[in-house]
Amino acid sequence: MFWKKKPTNIWQELKTKKPNGFFVLAPMADVTDQAFRTIINQLGRPDLFYTEFGAVDGMSTPQAHRRIKTQIFRFEKKQKPIIAQIFGGKPENYFKVAQEIANMGFDGLDLNTGCPQKNIVKQVCGAALTQKEHWPTVAEIIKNAKAGIAASKNPIPFAVKTRLGFNHIDLDWIKFLLKQDLDALTIHLRTKKEMSKVPAHWELAQEITDLKNEIAPNTVLLFNGDIKSIAQGRAKLKECGADGIMIGRGIFENPTLFAEEIFAEKSIKEKTDILLEHTRLFEKEFGDTFWNRHYFGGRTRAFATLKRFYKIYINGFEGAKDFREVLMNCHNQDEVKHAVKNFLNQHQ
Repeated sequence: MFWKKKPTNIWQELKTKKPNGFFVLAPMADVTDQAFRTIINQLGRPDLFYTEFGAVDGMSTPQAHRRIKTQIFRFEKKQKPIIAQIFGGKPENYFKVAQEIANMGFDGLDLNTGCPQKNIVKQVCGAALTQKEHWPTVAEIIKNAKAGIAASKNPIPFAVKTRLGFNHIDLDWIKFLLKQDLDALTIHLRTKKEMSKVPAHWELAQEITDLKNEIAPNTVLLFNGDIKSIAQGRAKLKECGADGIMIGRGIFENPTLFAEEIFAEKSIKEKTDILLEHTRLFEKEFGDTFWNRHYFGGRTRAFATLKRFYKIYINGFEGAKDFREVLMNCHNQDEVKHAVKNFLNQHQ
């Protein structure tokens, strides 16, 4: 006989432990993978990690199931607490997938209703679900996901990440979500149409917090948008009274922001060591390994996917621009190692 764990709410725990606010790293496709989370864990971790989002509809098919489970939802124990994020537009697929993910040992499950990318919206997923005609679908998705979690051996909390609306700001959408008995709600303070092209609407944060306190006082509220430092985030939370901050693009400017350090102040050797370690971890996860050849026919992500991180690490020192150009032309881990060795030899 299996005994279920006592339900816990990691978001509520963080709210209690950190009354001045807690900080989480936003889930980002092709960014917050196992390799990058390992690097951030070493540099200074957030209070809570999130995975990249995994396709619920994909997990419902045998062909994609193994790839999503082993590539998107694999995590190491030292990364806990960690949240699995999911997306999908078919409510009937959520019970089984939510149950399985809960049993994998995550600390929570988060539904993405905010991704603005065309290929996601076209599937009536992500930010497409903010449109009023899809609200009944969202309610059914939430109901089925919660039921799946309840049927698991690890009853984890359930949350939603969203935007302010589709083409325009729609606080009725936020009210609708607050009525769904969520454990946590994260709001990117822009609409789908706005993408990240305009400043986040922090002027609405206080009003939304007041709505939350009125409609769903037990729901933990986080905001996302344009936060570049912990100090800036704390100031925003003090102004609006929300519980936490989710940081996305800010990590690209300063990978050590959660440690409240300035990455640019690291030495060239420290930066290149991080770059090499990230490259090694990426190839271990997604490269031409025995596992990937056996199950997927070869590497599972292009090496070029990794190069966006080189722009983060190789900055702030003489010769950085030319060095980045060399790295951008590398095609594998050995070429990167060789490029780094040559650069360090020339700049010692």
